[in-house]
Amino acid sequence: MLWKRLTAYGLPLSGVGLRRLCLLWLFLLPPQHAVCSQDLLVAVAANVQFAMEALQTAFMEESGLQIKTIVGSSGKLTAQIENGAPFDLFLSADMKYPQELYRAGLAVDTPRVYARGALVLWSLTGLDLDRDIPAILNDPAVEKIAVADPRLAPYGAEALQVLQFYGIFETASPKLVYGRSIAQVNQYITLQTVAVGLTAKSVVLSPELQETGAWIAIDPRAYSPIDQGAVILKHGRDNRPEAARRFYAFLFSSPAQAIFSRYGYELP
Repeated sequence: MLWKRLTAYGLPLSGVGLRRLCLLWLFLLPPQHAVCSQDLLVAVAANVQFAMEALQTAFMEESGLQIKTIVGSSGKLTAQIENGAPFDLFLSADMKYPQELYRAGLAVDTPRVYARGALVLWSLTGLDLDRDIPAILNDPAVEKIAVADPRLAPYGAEALQVLQFYGIFETASPKLVYGRSIAQVNQYITLQTVAVGLTAKSVVLSPELQETGAWIAIDPRAYSPIDQGAVILKHGRDNRPEAARRFYAFLFSSPAQAIFSRYGYELP
């Protein structure tokens, strides 16, 4: 089954094609579902995907409690929560979505910032990144630029701010290819469907991808601070209150904050 799913992408399973498919598979892993009534089910913004794996391991070692995750864009996850998805906690890519859930009575407390994200420009095509951002993105060789859908993903909205900051929104807009989340942006980049993409720094610093392609950090002055908020959801309070509170507290502990820092996040 795995072999069929991989070959369906039309790349040979050898050499560069195999490497691309292996990278793609990192972003195509099926969502994890709770297999035990005591496991926490956490909705996780796509930029946190790799850091979350390290957090799960550290929390398991400390508490003995299992965590299962659903990864997606913050907007899509919020819609799922509003429609009754049984998530216990939500780690968003911004503060807006968890605040909406709190106002709707679906989150227990006001959201708290667990980390501040950062944007990078990432390419696997051999593109020369030793230039300023306008020179890179206006290069005629750059025909497609991946960004996350700003309607669903906060990192997408910030990516558009970057283009506006550098005065290249009009020239770059026709090149934009929108991903449903940062995870899909990463698919476009790793498959070289696009020449370059704006993604989360946490992705390129993950052990799985830190030696892949080339990237440069985006000047943080070019976009609004990406404060990322976490909340315990009503479902977690009603069904697994002790475990939910324990993992929420863990997010702000020294071990967890060290993990966020290792993945390129600024600490609150």
